[in-house]
Amino acid sequence: MTQNAIDRPGLGRGLLLASMLLCATNFRAPITGVGPLLEIIRGSFGLSAAQAGLLTALPIIAFATVSPFCVGLVRRFGLERTLMAAMILLGAGIALRSAGPLWALFAGTGMMGAAIALGNVLLPTMVMRDFPDRVTATTTFYVITMALSGAAFSVLVAPLFEALGSWRIALGLGLAPVLLAIVVWSPRTRRGAALAPPGERAKGPSLWRTPLAWQVTGFMALNSFAFYVMITWLPAMLQAKGHTMADSGVLHGLMQAVGIIPPLLALRLMSRLKDQRMVAFLVSLLAAIGFLGLAVAPQWAILWVSAYGAASGAGLVLALSFASLRASSVEQGAALSGMAQSVGYTLAAIGPASMGALHDAMGSWDAALWICAAAAVVQAVIGLYAGRAVKLALVAPRPPSA
Repeated sequence: MTQNAIDRPGLGRGLLLASMLLCATNFRAPITGVGPLLEIIRGSFGLSAAQAGLLTALPIIAFATVSPFCVGLVRRFGLERTLMAAMILLGAGIALRSAGPLWALFAGTGMMGAAIALGNVLLPTMVMRDFPDRVTATTTFYVITMALSGAAFSVLVAPLFEALGSWRIALGLGLAPVLLAIVVWSPRTRRGAALAPPGERAKGPSLWRTPLAWQVTGFMALNSFAFYVMITWLPAMLQAKGHTMADSGVLHGLMQAVGIIPPLLALRLMSRLKDQRMVAFLVSLLAAIGFLGLAVAPQWAILWVSAYGAASGAGLVLALSFASLRASSVEQGAALSGMAQSVGYTLAAIGPASMGALHDAMGSWDAALWICAAAAVVQAVIGLYAGRAVKLALVAPRPPSA
């Protein structure tokens, strides 16, 4: 157990976890809230489906671009201060997104993505450092927190728009929990020690040349690709099948909310298993079933949306846990998380824009659903490798030079 974990027993660890969960509340809702209002935003600026897909892909592009730099920032400023900077940047991005002009919409969205990219790497690293004896359980808690907050905002944002008459104000209300998190987290910025002294950093071949690291990365990449396609386009898919904007927002929220059930079940199951191979395989196949169901039997949308939501929730817990469970040190865990999220979100960024362009070309969402189903099958195969109970050797975190 690390010294930091020892220094935070009992109530101290509980308060730390509560503070981390409050920050996690803001790492999905600002993005997922856009989906139910995307058609309104498109109409406001005259955006095509491909342009709207690019807008929703911006945070994911930021995830891929910013994630590799997170380890360097933490080495210099420490976990707590880097997370505080991320929260401040997130608040500024939300405010700018609602400022009015088109450039502010895109610039604010990009800032939000950069901030959430930092948070996505920092939280798994904090879990490994401060809760090394409860990695999967703690990861489950903050994934559930993100899912619930994202689901709640997806459900509420359409009624807020209808009540307030402005998508800018409706989305801008997401600033309130960010400000609360900044206030609560600020006392912890006094703990700003570097991640590891220079003499303690791992030496050896790069993670980027390690098959296990690529297996962890591939699992996260395919899970993220499908998730962001659905976060972006599920309301439009459902509206194309005759659902109202409000109904599609509820189903959009259901997809995220139902994701909290499998992680809780998987938590008990995984504690009894020596590895995560079959769990990763089965939840990936469940995702494929959800996509195929929406394509061939859309009248049962609530069933397929629930199936996919359950699979994506469990898949995210697995993807984030793999970065800690397969690593041999805290710094290596941060590096593996950065690698997986950089490559993973590069693939995920392709999803919304490419699937939007595919819809424009074909006039249907069925092709996008079949592509997502195929990706889920490949993810199931990769999960059989990423879920093995093995650890990486101590390796250097940087990619090989070109």
